[in-house]
Amino acid sequence: MASVPRETVLEALHAGVLTLTLNRPAQKNAFNTVQWRELRDALRDAKAADPVRAIVLTGSGGAFSAGQDLSEMAQSTTASAGAASAAPGVHPFGEFLDELCAFDKPLVAAVNGVAVGIGLTVLLHCDFVYVAEGVRLRAPFVTLGVVPEAAASHLLPLLIGWRNAFDLLYGDGWLTAARAVELGLANQLCPPADVLDAAQTKAAALAALPPEALRHTKRLLLASRDAEVRAARAREDAAFRVRVGSPENLEAVRAFFEKRAPDFSKL
Repeated sequence: MASVPRETVLEALHAGVLTLTLNRPAQKNAFNTVQWRELRDALRDAKAADPVRAIVLTGSGGAFSAGQDLSEMAQSTTASAGAASAAPGVHPFGEFLDELCAFDKPLVAAVNGVAVGIGLTVLLHCDFVYVAEGVRLRAPFVTLGVVPEAAASHLLPLLIGWRNAFDLLYGDGWLTAARAVELGLANQLCPPADVLDAAQTKAAALAALPPEALRHTKRLLLASRDAEVRAARAREDAAFRVRVGSPENLEAVRAFFEKRAPDFSKL
């Protein structure tokens, strides 16, 4: 695949299935600028590579992804900028989403540990999602003083219903793996030791199908929501530019690093 090995996204190709493993285990695979860029490039390369028939996305070190690296976000908020507030071509977040939203090969997630922020919203763009027992998922956008990303404001209600979407986006708690399956956010609950095997087995079955018929079918499915996804992303990006660096966002990030509850009462 990549001519130079990537550090934050590991790649392993076997029998047409490319496994992409997020690899910042010390940070629970939270995304920094390098990882946004490397996953963007890995998806772009996989889409163009004929030997790749299906992709499995997972995480190293017992976690899927803890979302945005808040230490990097703290630097960005000081400068009134953030990952999702940047236009495509400026920050790799936008270009990563361009690749993800238009990715026309089967994409299967094997979710372990925690899935927070983008670790949850990326699942809305996967064709199949396998979650390990004990996985915890969270969408902490409001609690961070920001807004949803990755067209989640459109795709979450579409997938799990309005009431459940409100509950997930407004709430400050964790979603269990079993509840994620119950809502339709994930396909299957697996023992932790089996989740990657289950995802790879599904990907192998997909890789054995006629590849061009499969890709054409996925393009048709994506086309049915493409305009709405683009519009949702544009609205979210505009809102993110307003929210990042706001007093609420600054207080939320500050409280996170000070290990205290944020206080929004005086803002």
